[in-house]
Amino acid sequence: MTSAPLWEVPEPHSVDDVRHDDGSVTKVRRHGSAGGRRLLVGHGNGLAVDLYYPFWSRFLDDFDVFVYDLRNHGWNTVGPRDEHNVPNMIRDQEQVVEAIAARYGATPTIGAFHSLSALTALLSDSLGTGRTGELAAWILFDPPLFKPRLGEAEFDKSADRSAELARRRTDRFRRESEFSELLHHLVLTRAVPGAADLMASTVLRESADGEGVELRCPREYEAQIFAYARTYAFLVDLGSLPCPTKVIGSDPTMTFSYMPSFNLSHINTVDYDFIPESTHFLQVEQPKECVDLMREFLEGHDLL
Repeated sequence: MTSAPLWEVPEPHSVDDVRHDDGSVTKVRRHGSAGGRRLLVGHGNGLAVDLYYPFWSRFLDDFDVFVYDLRNHGWNTVGPRDEHNVPNMIRDQEQVVEAIAARYGATPTIGAFHSLSALTALLSDSLGTGRTGELAAWILFDPPLFKPRLGEAEFDKSADRSAELARRRTDRFRRESEFSELLHHLVLTRAVPGAADLMASTVLRESADGEGVELRCPREYEAQIFAYARTYAFLVDLGSLPCPTKVIGSDPTMTFSYMPSFNLSHINTVDYDFIPESTHFLQVEQPKECVDLMREFLEGHDLL
């Protein structure tokens, strides 16, 4: 008899299709309390926002929570590979914020973004302007834009390594449990119980030919972002952030084997903390600690 999953993402209150300039669609889902402060949650490359449910579920009682997947990830359909790039993801994110304000009313929104979605927010010309309905504050989890102490060469080496790992990744499995077992032993060793099953259910879909399951975001798409995102990472100016910003990083003293995480301890232009003994998956490893730091920051800016 199969046991019930430890984490089961509830059905959203609503699902809105946000149509972008190239015809692609982002499915935005609404959860939580309609009367609460608005929170928008984004995810990292190759993942899905529902994987972060152990984190964002902690806001459902008192926040109006909106979640969305990057193009060609999660709930979204897979489109042309040549449209899978950082500039399009920046525009997608801007249009998601605009669409939420148009549909549900304009009110200051807090953005909680991990990795790639943190980078796209920082590269936007409009998201953090502070105008009603746009992002009033950012909480950025382990953003991939800071140079490690060894400099640009090491940054490039890490990006190349991540792209190559993505290209070589097994992208089809006979069943979700095979993928979950692999994650449990190799990737999510520090995660909350049940995280591996949750990741399997959120980043895999039934294969088109009906034979097993496959990655929702194709491995070639994930690798393409790893290969080119570093070019955009160096364009971010941390000295001129447009809204209150908190960076919460993974443990800079740990050795990482799956995704690049960089030592942010030299950063003095942003409000920075890190979660000890965490990896790039910090929000599903220590969700309470991530939420506690985030709430402390929001309270300090009168955003709770």
